[in-house]
Amino acid sequence: MDFLQAHWLDIVTTVLGLAYILFEYRASVWMWFVGFMMQSLGIVLYYQKGLYADCGMEFYYLTMTIYGWWRWTYNGRGSRVESRGAIGHIPIHIVLRWGSIAFCLWALIFILLVRFTNSTVPLADSFTTALSVIGIWALAHKYLEQWFVWIAVDIVTCILYFYKDIPFKASLYALYVIIAILGYRKWKRMMEKTDRD
Repeated sequence: MDFLQAHWLDIVTTVLGLAYILFEYRASVWMWFVGFMMQSLGIVLYYQKGLYADCGMEFYYLTMTIYGWWRWTYNGRGSRVESRGAIGHIPIHIVLRWGSIAFCLWALIFILLVRFTNSTVPLADSFTTALSVIGIWALAHKYLEQWFVWIAVDIVTCILYFYKDIPFKASLYALYVIIAILGYRKWKRMMEKTDRD
């Protein structure tokens, strides 16, 4: 019972995270609603565990869940559209721009964590946070390559969360790696089918 009391937030956010990734795999708009609940609870969990960059990232995610839901539901045009079938490739000029932004964010967050917090994992925490900024943006725009970003984030996060004694979410991120690989393949098939139609 003590274990459950100590890890209840970890367990609940893990269950929500599993639902989230399955909705993402299916390219379902419901992903954004589940994500909003998961991130709200994640703020508390990460703050308690001293993962301050991840905690701050959850506020960004909350904003992006609203934006992502709007993009997927209305395709950014103001009129309701079917969200399936809008998967595409990320343009190369955006890759270069956002890669530079991710690197600068990584450095900035690392410096902030080292100077202003007692974080014991500033390098990994800042890395996953910076890359996640790009990943959620790419997901909101339904870029196929967003899965590559999440694979990198999920591998590092899995290791980080085991280290920080968040075992359920760490295990979830290990599963995320597998689902992200399968998700990439599924989205690619969906995109190719749309191109043929």
